[in-house]
Amino acid sequence: MIRLEKIGKTYYEADGGVATLALEDVTLRIHKGEFVAVMGPSGSGKSTLLHLLDFLDRPTHGKYFFNDRDTSTLTDVELARLRNKEMGFVFQAFNLLGRSTVAENVELPLLYSDVPVFKRQELVQRAVRAVGLDEKIHVPTANLSGGQKQRVAIARALVNDPSIIFADEPTGNLDSRSGGQVMEILQDLNEQGRTIILVTHETYTANYAQRRIVLGDGKMTIDEPIDNRNRGNGLIK
Repeated sequence: MIRLEKIGKTYYEADGGVATLALEDVTLRIHKGEFVAVMGPSGSGKSTLLHLLDFLDRPTHGKYFFNDRDTSTLTDVELARLRNKEMGFVFQAFNLLGRSTVAENVELPLLYSDVPVFKRQELVQRAVRAVGLDEKIHVPTANLSGGQKQRVAIARALVNDPSIIFADEPTGNLDSRSGGQVMEILQDLNEQGRTIILVTHETYTANYAQRRIVLGDGKMTIDEPIDNRNRGNGLIK
């Protein structure tokens, strides 16, 4: 699904000052259906790699192939369409509209798609049901707990039926119990065939994945399978 060939990213100051090398010669393959945890200290290149993978930024050098398509040949509009169709996103800060209901938040990605209006309600209900929040569907998200908000965020990521979900520190604002519930949901989505790319600094969170990639000073230092996977029953059946 994802193939990187010597990908690098350098940031240049607007006045032509000192350049910052954020990512250097990363070669990587992520196959459909994998659950990958990306780890590393602050400044290691995790966020830069994530932004390249999800098309929010372009590499300075190297090649990025997504489903065998060379992304350097795609326009920004084509990348945005591919991003909306193929990718779902879960963030540490939830990024929800507090005054809007669960249903209204989950529907947001559909407003930028070609899904007919009459089909949206069905897709929203299915996504909300998948994270076990049926009874909260008409509740403003401001009235939910942190764990429930993150489950709404996962439902929003699911509503377009993406093939890959990017989760950026999804348990960072949650207690251990709520964090475990969120990770079990992501596990179950992976077991249903979705590719999951998780960015985290927490070892216990990374252990839900199948594979660990560690970055340091912009370079990939570790790429290894995770043997101590904690495969729970999860919330999705």
